[in-house]
Amino acid sequence: MKKYFKENWFYVLVSVIAIVAMWLVWVIVYHAVGNEYVIPSFTESIKSFGLLFVSTTFWTAFGMTCLRMILAFLISFVLAALLCMLAASVKAIEAFLKPVMIFFRTLPTLAIILVILIWTNATIAPVIVTVLVLFPAMYAQMMAAVNDVDKGLVQMADVYRVSRGTRISKIYLPLVAPNILSQCGPNISLGLKVTVSAEVMANTLRSIGGMMQNARTYVDMPKLAALTLITVIVGIIIEFAFSFTKRIWRRWREEDANA
Repeated sequence: MKKYFKENWFYVLVSVIAIVAMWLVWVIVYHAVGNEYVIPSFTESIKSFGLLFVSTTFWTAFGMTCLRMILAFLISFVLAALLCMLAASVKAIEAFLKPVMIFFRTLPTLAIILVILIWTNATIAPVIVTVLVLFPAMYAQMMAAVNDVDKGLVQMADVYRVSRGTRISKIYLPLVAPNILSQCGPNISLGLKVTVSAEVMANTLRSIGGMMQNARTYVDMPKLAALTLITVIVGIIIEFAFSFTKRIWRRWREEDANA
């Protein structure tokens, strides 16, 4: 960790400056508007932020939201990986799936939630909505990574009649894994945002989104800001963690190649 900051101190400094700049914008806008029911004060929001961490209701809601987000991510990842393998093996399947994925990507989120709430309930709906958002995006990322594999290696595997299992484990997986891993952080962060948004719209009980909806109903703007801030911070931590993991993976591959 120390080595990471030492090598990237300039970019870390720029990131800190960006955070300070956003904080200044918040403070300036608050004083310019002068209405706590529109823009909550930073001080009151931080107080609400601290109070959330000693609330069992918050931790229950946070845990349920994270559970929904992780479940949706895993379902999306498995579905995308399976269909990607099929599409990479059979071009007809890739052609068939292309318009299907475009359809899913263009579905309006609000309409999806309204329809799904008729079929299911407010507990399950956020998971389904998040899957419908993440799944086509992850499939497109995986297909792009597969298509970027060196064609020379694929042709060589054809010449030497390398088995399908060996191709996957020795050619595709090592080359595709870093690209997929680099997208996991942003995808989980996006999944968290979509899950919380769906919970707000569905008014899901025992969830971050449900707490946001209650805060809006009672015009508790500092609490709403605190919940939003927590969601943003968790998303940033997730993306940073996967970025760091990608660096470790890359170094491990380089050391393995040089050994």
